[in-house]
Amino acid sequence: MTASASSPPKIDRPLNVIVATDCGSTTTKAILIEKVGDEYRQTYRGEAPTTVEAPFEDVTRGVLNAIAEIEELSGRKILDGDKIITPCRDDKTGVDIYISTSSAGGGLQMMVTGVVQNMTGESAQRAALGAGAIVIDVLAANDGRLPHEKIERIRSMRPDMILMSGGTDGGAVTHVVEMAEYIAAAEPRPRFGVTYKLPLIYAGNKEAQPQVRKILEDKSALVVTENIRPVLERENLAPARNKIHDLFLEHVMQQAPGYKKLMEMAGAPIMPTPAAVGLIMEAIAKREHLNLIGVDIGGATTDVFSVFDGLFNRTVSANLGMSYSVSNVLAEAGLANIMRWVPFTIDEQTLRNRIKNKMIRPTTIPQTLDELQIEQAIAREALRLALIHHKSLATGLKGVQQERTISDVFEQQTSGKTLIDMLKLDLIVGSGGILSHAPRRIQSMLMMVDAYEPMGCTRLSVDSIFMMPHLGVLSTINEKAATDVFVRDCMVYLGTCVAPIGQGKDGDLCADYEITWPDGKTTKEPLKFGELRLFPLESGKQATIKVQPAKGVNMGAGAGVAVTKEVHGGVVGLLLDGRGRPLRLPADQPGRVTALTKWFNAVGLYPGPSIER
Repeated sequence: MTASASSPPKIDRPLNVIVATDCGSTTTKAILIEKVGDEYRQTYRGEAPTTVEAPFEDVTRGVLNAIAEIEELSGRKILDGDKIITPCRDDKTGVDIYISTSSAGGGLQMMVTGVVQNMTGESAQRAALGAGAIVIDVLAANDGRLPHEKIERIRSMRPDMILMSGGTDGGAVTHVVEMAEYIAAAEPRPRFGVTYKLPLIYAGNKEAQPQVRKILEDKSALVVTENIRPVLERENLAPARNKIHDLFLEHVMQQAPGYKKLMEMAGAPIMPTPAAVGLIMEAIAKREHLNLIGVDIGGATTDVFSVFDGLFNRTVSANLGMSYSVSNVLAEAGLANIMRWVPFTIDEQTLRNRIKNKMIRPTTIPQTLDELQIEQAIAREALRLALIHHKSLATGLKGVQQERTISDVFEQQTSGKTLIDMLKLDLIVGSGGILSHAPRRIQSMLMMVDAYEPMGCTRLSVDSIFMMPHLGVLSTINEKAATDVFVRDCMVYLGTCVAPIGQGKDGDLCADYEITWPDGKTTKEPLKFGELRLFPLESGKQATIKVQPAKGVNMGAGAGVAVTKEVHGGVVGLLLDGRGRPLRLPADQPGRVTALTKWFNAVGLYPGPSIER
């Protein structure tokens, strides 16, 4: 395959029938996309166990099994033995293209280096994360570790790839060369395969290129690209990201069993799953002119994606997940923070034991209502912590000397400010088992509202069957097909949350609101502090809401200033959240259980009155 990740292949034939797979660490998921009239629709799906490990040790077996299920369901002949029939021969035979993503084998694990940890180190981290990697460590000249500690760390980590950055073009080279010498001394080995050299990308000060080449050329598969931070005021991440994709295909993927065959089968470069999810997020934000936050909460990690004012960021919270890493959520959040979301009285030790049991048996699903409520309480904290982590990395550039006007002298702007502005947020997209497969859609919606505390008017949705990776790789060759399916088949729109900013005593006036429904009828009522209200508003329907905040309460236009907005419906509807921002729960357990019970019953979160203990 000649096409590289940095230059998607030019497809000159019409793409009316597309089959796409995502090879996960446990399951390979296949979907069929067909053009119906002028629109693309996802029509059939199949899945099969991933076959990277023994006894098969060939990823293509799982791919063919998942596609065979689509064959059976659709009545379309796609396979000829072990080959995919491309292009289409007639209405019922073949597909126009086959594409795939992969996170089998634990995804792409990278180590990054910089000179200053919160400048070039952070820029390198953003480049790697944006390319779909899990960053296992950030080494920098000022990270407080002694030379021998750095060498030992590089030697022991066994990453799939290293990204080196550091220094602006024309600046000092000493620290960059020093880091190259540490890497050379460590002689790092890749995680897979002993027969190939570790891929290493140098994207630092161009003045240091000759010395870096001299030190590392024989020790690694060195690739030199443009500087990530050519000047202090600007990041240039795209060349490094493209190189990461290329090397992922050329080196890392080649080591995994059967991937060579898979790459030959595919009509476009195979992409790391998170990178593909990031691409579809970017495509949809661009098409709909949205600011959005997307989250994928898994068993071991939680990925957060954001696009604000056209700037894309991705972070991986590698220690926050719902099964393998559930004990880390407990450690990071603290028991008290998890307990505050549990709507019944439970002693600390019992809760600890239940969380440990989940870690020991990661594939179990809740069997009782209590277990479900505890799991959803943990999910709220995992989501909350992953967003805090994301906000800390999705920032403006640190170290930039900003031009200042007279007004700035009086209103000092700090550099490195987060780009995540919850008042500008239009859409939250949730995916991952706990959100996509919650027994009731309102549970998914409230988990995200409680964790993210959206402000003003924010739309919420979930990925129906986790097809975002498929659509991400599809967006590189046919953006219309990807965005059509994303909007019509992938996204389940939950509805809109309206949340005034401010705090007050329970029962005091938060805001007056007037809703004009699609049929022209109106609802005019007060919203009190401590209240949650849910109104049905169907998917595809819009209503108009006028909110008059109480004194000191803000809807985004200033304290006490009325706001009128168009709000979208969904399978849950329109949620009015009068609990205040920031959201504060009662400090004592009885008061907290009472408040949670009131809120959860108000929106029908769980069956019947069973949560009233």
